[in-house]
Amino acid sequence: MTEGKYDKYFIKKPIAPGKFCDRLVFFSRNYEAVGEKNFSVLWNCITEPFLMVNDPHSHDFDQFLHFYGADSMNIAEFDAVVEISLGEEGEKHIITEPTVLHIPKDIIHCPLEFKVVNKPIIFMNVVLAPEYVGGPPATPPKP
Repeated sequence: MTEGKYDKYFIKKPIAPGKFCDRLVFFSRNYEAVGEKNFSVLWNCITEPFLMVNDPHSHDFDQFLHFYGADSMNIAEFDAVVEISLGEEGEKHIITEPTVLHIPKDIIHCPLEFKVVNKPIIFMNVVLAPEYVGGPPATPPKP
């Protein structure tokens, strides 16, 4: 098949190994056709309790943490307990339902712990930066 004019805009298989299964890892800086965009996504299926990030830290970019049920036909089904701390004082928050958490740049956050996971959930980290820097290691796929 002949290469099309817009083929470069299709990013195929942005997949990398994850803790429980393959995950989506997209850093806009890895894809020349995307250009200088401030957008990255890390998508993970969480199937059992674990401490994802222990050390409190901050970033020089905004991020949005998404927590949903993993059943694609019923993402509202959320049977998990997630704990995250925010601010210098380490204010604890408990997530027990589908939630999007906006963490503005320079806000200290973590530990992030998946304390109870009775059914798999989706955790997605959307970052307004060309790559995710800090927190848990991320291995971007080869473009």
